[in-house]
Formats: sequence, C-alpha cells, structure tokens
Amino acid sequence: MLYSSHLKVVPLRKNLVCLNVFLFLILATGGCKGQSTAASGALSPDVIHRIQTEIRSRYSVSQQVDISVSGPESSDVPGYDKLIVTFTHDAKKTNFDFLLSKDRKTLARLEKIDISQDLMSRIDVKGRPVRGNQNAKVTIVNYDDFQCPFCARMHATLFPDLLNAYGSKVKIIYKDFPLLEIHPWAMHAAIDANCLADQNSDAYWDFADHIHANAKAIAGKNPSEAYVNLDKAALEQGEKHHLDAQKLNACIKKSDESAVRASMAEADKLGVDSTPTLFINGEKISGAVPEEEMRAILDRALSDAGEKAPAANAKN
Repeated sequence: MLYSSHLKVVPLRKNLVCLNVFLFLILATGGCKGQSTAASGALSPDVIHRIQTEIRSRYSVSQQVDISVSGPESSDVPGYDKLIVTFTHDAKKTNFDFLLSKDRKTLARLEKIDISQDLMSRIDVKGRPVRGNQNAKVTIVNYDDFQCPFCARMHATLFPDLLNAYGSKVKIIYKDFPLLEIHPWAMHAAIDANCLADQNSDAYWDFADHIHANAKAIAGKNPSEAYVNLDKAALEQGEKHHLDAQKLNACIKKSDESAVRASMAEADKLGVDSTPTLFINGEKISGAVPEEEMRAILDRALSDAGEKAPAANAKN
C-alpha cells in the first residue's frame, strides 16, 4: 500500500472534509458496499455532531442517508487517530477513512492507493467480445450502460471513426454497469446483449450499435415496452448472425442477472460511480470524452507501450 502524496487537513470548525466523491451517488447508483462501523467510543457527542453536520451541509447529503462515525483508533500518522465515516441508505453502506487530530479540532482525509497489482489485471475480460486487435498493446475497457445518453455519445465517438483509425493498435472491451435506479431497462439490455455474446461477438457489437443509436425508440412508453423492443432487437441479431435460436430464446427468457451483477460489483471495487467510465491501460477516464481528447489519450498510451500513433486521418 502507498500513501498518497497529499495529506489534506482542515479545521473541524470550517470546511470539514475534503472528500473526492459525490455522496449523492449512494442514492443514484447503489454503489459500494462497506462494513459496519464500530461504536462512537471516546468521541464526544459534540465532536460527532459537528462531523455529521458539516459533512451533510457541505456535500448536500440527503436526509435519507445516515451518517455514522466510528470510535477513534491508533494511526500511523503522529498526532492523529483513525476513524471511519459511514454513509448508509436502504442497507447500502460505503465507508471512508479519516484522521482526527488528538485535540479533536482537525479532520484529515488520507487516501491509500494499492499499487501491488496492475489495475487492468483486476478487470475480468475473459469471454468478453472484443473489437480491434486481440493482441494490441493498448486495451480500452468501457463500463457501459445501454440506457445512458452519455454512453451513447461515447459509443458514437469510439465507433466507427476511432476504431477505423486505431483498430490494429487497440482492443476495445465493454463491461456492464447499468445504473438501475435511474435507467429501468438498462439491466435487461445488458442481459440480452450477453445472451448474444455467448454465441457470437459480432452479434453483440451489432446489438450494442443498434441500442445506443436508437435508445429513444427502444424505450417506448414504459419499461415493459422497452423489454419487448430489446428482446425483438436481440432476436433479429440472432437471426442475422445465424445463432442457435432455441438457445438464444432460452437465455433471454431466463433473464439471468448474475453476470451483470458481477460486472457491477467489479466496477464498484474499481471506484466506478458513473457511466461511461473507461480504463485505458490503467488510466481511468470518466464521462463522454470528445474524439480529439480521446485521440490524445490513445496516442499517449501507445507511446508508453512503445507503439507509434496512427496518422491523424489513418484508416486501418
């Protein structure tokens, strides 16, 4: 484990916490799960109240989210104790480690970064459809939501132009991260896509192209209509690519969420809290990145990997 280079300390009475997360995503995405905190221990009710009040006010934390503070424990930083602040909503919990000064006047956020393992090795891409060069030195993993308009924008940036330009030098892999609370048919779309991927990668990608380009038409008037439209689109791809229709129908009907849920859990552990989120040879990119910026990122990744970037207008 490695301590980050910045120890951010702030007076407890002012600007309490420098916390680099959007706490409302606890409600929006049903994100990370954490362990329960210990009792408040030696902290006085007044200190606990100030911590809770300042965090709730500073970050506009909904009253639906409970904020609890653990008892202090010894830390490796002189003059500071360690404590844990836990945010809870509907049994979903996420924890953050903090340092509290011995005089109880200053709170610090000290981030630890695990560099014991290459980040990309923590992403399971076994069996996932690939576009581009299977043996490329640059890998793009995109945590995608089929109902997300920003994902549709990112998809349109990647395909076809960037794929045509970088196709022999990169490989692109999609993982599932449907935002269930705000996108009611995204899970169903991911399941249908994976049913196609089980038999044919091209069928998966054609389905992804179609859904991202036609999300409004797919949505219909309600989620039930969207499910019908999604299943129809999946079956059309199955027919187009000569898949085993019986197997495909059975997979769609079963509607098994387990693979999608596993991808979501993996993303949580990687700190994914929005879509699209891309990892390019370990570099995390959040949001729909414009093509010019994406080219610069890919060119840098290729250079780091000892590869030459393609010419600006190259088509591979």
